[in-house]
Amino acid sequence: MSTKTITAGTVADAYLEILADRGVDYLFANAGTDFAPLIEAFSKAEASGGKFPRPVTVPHENVAVAMAIGYYLKTGKPQLVMVHVNVGTANAICGLMNAWRGNTPVLFSAGRTPYSETGGGLGQRSGEIHWPQEMRDQGAMLREFTKWDYELPNQHVLETSIDRAINISMSEPKGPIYLTLPREVLAAPLENFTYASPTRHRTPSPPFPDTRAIDEAADMIARAENPLIITASTGRDEDDMAKLGLLADCFAIPVVQRKPRYVCLSSDHPMHLGYEPDSHLAGADLIVVIDCDVPWIPSKKSPNPDCKIIHLGADPIFSAYPIRGFTCDLAITGVLGATLPQLTDALMARQSAVKDRIAARRTRVAEKRKALHEKYAVALAKSKDGTPISPVWITHCLEQVRGQSGILVKESPITLEHMRFTKPGTMFSTAAAGGLGWGLGTALGIKAAVGDELVICTCGDGAYMFGNPIPAHYVSRAENLPMLTVVFNNQMWGAVKRNTREVYPSGYAAKSNREPLTYFDVEIGFEKAVETVGGYGERVADPDQVPKAIERAMKVVTVEKRQALLNIICRGP
Repeated sequence: MSTKTITAGTVADAYLEILADRGVDYLFANAGTDFAPLIEAFSKAEASGGKFPRPVTVPHENVAVAMAIGYYLKTGKPQLVMVHVNVGTANAICGLMNAWRGNTPVLFSAGRTPYSETGGGLGQRSGEIHWPQEMRDQGAMLREFTKWDYELPNQHVLETSIDRAINISMSEPKGPIYLTLPREVLAAPLENFTYASPTRHRTPSPPFPDTRAIDEAADMIARAENPLIITASTGRDEDDMAKLGLLADCFAIPVVQRKPRYVCLSSDHPMHLGYEPDSHLAGADLIVVIDCDVPWIPSKKSPNPDCKIIHLGADPIFSAYPIRGFTCDLAITGVLGATLPQLTDALMARQSAVKDRIAARRTRVAEKRKALHEKYAVALAKSKDGTPISPVWITHCLEQVRGQSGILVKESPITLEHMRFTKPGTMFSTAAAGGLGWGLGTALGIKAAVGDELVICTCGDGAYMFGNPIPAHYVSRAENLPMLTVVFNNQMWGAVKRNTREVYPSGYAAKSNREPLTYFDVEIGFEKAVETVGGYGERVADPDQVPKAIERAMKVVTVEKRQALLNIICRGP
């Protein structure tokens, strides 16, 4: 067994060294009094040339969690976040909820208030705050949305704790973990501490589908006249986009991406039928739900009662959701990387028996696709003029400069149907729990992973404020992570207004046309925020100026290597 030994040091020294050995590149942190042993360990490692995760100061905890999410999404490597005891944990909960519902591994950690009042040695209580900040059960704050939580008791389980945290977070379905670190434990001395390198605690292999279930699914699809695929999270693993494309093409099955979190299917794929499944539900006699927690809203629109429903995914019934009652005639547990090719192979073996049906369906889908794109073109033509500016026009102008490799982070009313995504990993909309404010931090984490590639973060005005913009812009400057931020500023909570009208379409709020608690009555100069750290900001209210403003901002980002923000005054719902 290959090992490494730390001859003398502290638990904090060993903690950082093992994390680096396990491939953790970054510590995104918001420090407090509990960090003293770690700060000393970082300084020691830097002075001695040791290997350790790169520490990044992030002035708000939710931004730190989002950065870890973004970095993982482009690298497949879970990253470390550390915050200050219970208060830092509380500030980070919204981000952890998104990671939990989005099955995104985050190694989330926090200090733990020192135990010892006197006589406890190095790391004992030394300030007034160490009494009121102590909790009986700090992990209880977020136990519902982490896969595992643990408090490090001593050096003897340090290696096991780190490996277990990584193993659990990376096993399917993936998700965040929580490790608390008492200050006395981190400060404790150790001698001749030996650990395995590489680790001998391998992450379990992912679940593979039952071949009998695959055959059953293939038979059901082969019998269907009008099958339909609905997905949201295909493409989390970027290789799965092409695999879904092969499956859809071999049997001419149209694909609808309902509120997609990733690029599930190339926009150019002949089976791509947009982003709204409702109009296709009534005509479908079989629906394959692929890694999609909410394929339709039952109170608004549901499939025909006789329609057969198949669910695919690592957790196809979303077992962590307290209630989820979508019809399920067959559920196949397995990662999409294995399930999609096996199902494709099974369908290929059945092609010849139904080739005429497949050919006819391919023609019908082509006609629907043509009509859909004509509809998109009409919407774009109508969007070019008028104020406030239409989100459709903003989307179109951004798409003209993004390029097919540019990465879009969507926390805005940007219209995906007016963009062209042909490469996997070029669109992310990952707030699975609905915790607003994730976009800025996620874009920064992605930017840290992709280097010089273009990253565009789009936010609604409310989401931008939730994103802790000053801390986010600070990190962009401090870590040299220039990106373009576009704020769709409609001066309202659009989702709140829209949902109020859905519940009370003829109510007093709708008649007032000025629903309480949905509007921002004072216009905010968001473009000024980025200027506080040397970025470029511009307010845009004229639709004719949108292309030129984007061109100016793009030059700042790509040539000057500075961050830029456009505050675009736009139309609301």
